[in-house]
Amino acid sequence: MSLLTRNALIALGITIALAGTVAYTVNYLNRARISELSTIEDQISIDTLSLDTQFSLLEAAPCDSVASSTTLTGELADLGSRLSYAESQLGTNNPQVVRLKDQYSLLEIRDYLITKQLAAACGSKPVIVLYFYSNAGDCSNCDKAGYALSYLRNTYPSLRVYSFDYNLDLGALKTLIAVTKVRDILPAFVVNGKQYYGFTSLSDLEKQFPKGALATTTATSTS
Repeated sequence: MSLLTRNALIALGITIALAGTVAYTVNYLNRARISELSTIEDQISIDTLSLDTQFSLLEAAPCDSVASSTTLTGELADLGSRLSYAESQLGTNNPQVVRLKDQYSLLEIRDYLITKQLAAACGSKPVIVLYFYSNAGDCSNCDKAGYALSYLRNTYPSLRVYSFDYNLDLGALKTLIAVTKVRDILPAFVVNGKQYYGFTSLSDLEKQFPKGALATTTATSTS
């Protein structure tokens, strides 16, 4: 066998090995992504059932259950983070991602309703933020606004933040937008029933909260 032929065979072998490695890696990553989406979908189903159960329990003793009503806040935030990651990996138009966003948005709306129900029944005054964003490339400051709200939510754990894709084709979301009278000027915020539009900085966003609202919310260390 000539040196040229041997080198050609070695090069071919390396090429085949690299192609096989790439194919295996892509297949592995795809399986991991599908598994992650399935995990999110399962968790959303469980949390939806949990909310249904909470509604039934609150009918009997709403004010005695105020403390337990916040147990899903952290889980919702965690689900939202995982869903955002899946969306960044698979794309905003991926059918499974869109379906999960629909389910997650419904879960958020239901938790928002139960929070308002508790506030009305027990005289509590939670600080609630509805945040509307867009992934259609028409909201240059939406990412910054999202990061700012994540910081506030982590700093003040009793702050209730619900994030929604304004362009999602979901009847319940469209009704929420109509009821809260939010215009398509994004990013948009509804802080305790009052609408605010645009984002410049964290400090400016904090000024949109009712006076003393964040100061009276239990804070945690961000270190």
